[in-house]
Amino acid sequence: MRFHRRALDRHGSPVYVRRPIVHNQAVVASLEAQGAVFVQELDEVPEGAVVILSAHGVAPEIIADARRRKLIAYDAVCPLVAKVHREVSRHRRGGRHVILIGHAGHPEVVGTLGHVPAGAATLVKSAEEVLELELGSDSPLGYAVQTTYSVEEAGEVVGALRSRFSDLAGPPSSDICYATTNRQRAVRAMAPRVSAMIVAGEHFSSNACRLAEVAEASGCASVQLVSDASKIEWERLPAGGSVGITAAASTPEIIVSGIVDALRARYRIVLEEVSATDERVDFKPVKIG
Repeated sequence: MRFHRRALDRHGSPVYVRRPIVHNQAVVASLEAQGAVFVQELDEVPEGAVVILSAHGVAPEIIADARRRKLIAYDAVCPLVAKVHREVSRHRRGGRHVILIGHAGHPEVVGTLGHVPAGAATLVKSAEEVLELELGSDSPLGYAVQTTYSVEEAGEVVGALRSRFSDLAGPPSSDICYATTNRQRAVRAMAPRVSAMIVAGEHFSSNACRLAEVAEASGCASVQLVSDASKIEWERLPAGGSVGITAAASTPEIIVSGIVDALRARYRIVLEEVSATDERVDFKPVKIG
């Protein structure tokens, strides 16, 4: 969270943050210790103060509200989420009804739906829900996907959409976050080979929950989703054999290192890295004024 630390260095404490910047309590606690103040809504932020908007993205009305209240606002939206925002807006301008594949209530989904008028988009989370859509088979539709969605589940939903609707437009490239895709692919390869899997992440993180679901669906008999090493249920791990470790994209490296150290304190371990692909994506940092 270097961006938030830069904001604190530039403006001093407090810097307000609307909603958890990412779904990881360790990250939130670290920023709070440095002077960040987390709020639910902008009306909790004093006029003229500095506020950072979540990486999950917000509706345009939130940014407009920040301007009205004369807040110094920094939009920390993930560039991949911003890509989805542009896609749903493009579909809407092209006269298409938007189908958003995602989980109801997730902050990314709430922000994305805020980029089109009420009634211009329908949220679905499964192929079964596609069958229930009250839209004609020749209706012009455009779809987008929550960036932390399961790759396999998204594929099933898109397949159902293509089977049912003849005029369907999609994104030029996958909406699902490259880190999410890579981790899910690595877990899918690792799960059949290990006796147990530890997923480092929060239970309220969509990204982490999808990793646990992928591990179970891929054949791992014992999967634990833990926020840190203190939450490991040791009785669920084998006395010997292989244990897989993966982490949500928002999980700090120190959490993963802590889990490895906890395993090393109890077992003689040999580490083997399983990688689906090298991650070489860099994003331009948000300018701090």
